[in-house]
Amino acid sequence: MPQCLDIAQLGSLVIRTKAQKVSDIQTPEIQALIDDMIFTCSDSRGMGIAAPQVGHSLSILIMASAPNKRYPYAPMMEPTALINPHVISFSDESVKDWEGCLSLPGIRALVPRHTQIEVNYVDRHGQMQHAVFKDFLARLFQHEYDHLIGTVFLDRIESTKDIVMEKEYQRLIREKDERETLL
Repeated sequence: MPQCLDIAQLGSLVIRTKAQKVSDIQTPEIQALIDDMIFTCSDSRGMGIAAPQVGHSLSILIMASAPNKRYPYAPMMEPTALINPHVISFSDESVKDWEGCLSLPGIRALVPRHTQIEVNYVDRHGQMQHAVFKDFLARLFQHEYDHLIGTVFLDRIESTKDIVMEKEYQRLIREKDERETLL
């Protein structure tokens, strides 16, 4: 049965360490880690999580998008394990939007990200996969992929003025929703 794992916080060495490739995906340990990561992501109400965030310096990330209070316009995506992901290409166009992180609780920031990204990865069954992620899912992939290279979203911001605390972010989202309702 999957278990909820402790989430490493910014400052923990594993957060800033480049993850190692996974060689034998089919081992019971790797399969259990994937299950535990999916469970931890869901239990934490996250959109994604990377193995370094749960103390494992391995090239595994989970994407699990769904609309929620923090990201009401997020698309649905079943929890998916991307193992040893490799970026093939990305759009020239980038957009700044809000991000947060389970490893940096209570902080939000406007982060520029490519609007489209093309990747190869291995799925949990050992099969090579190809995907093109756009908009929110492109942002989600890039955020989680950064954890595999020892980077966090604050490393990507253009100005410290783009950082807010969670309470202020929630106020900004409420105001935006109220303005849009009036239109």
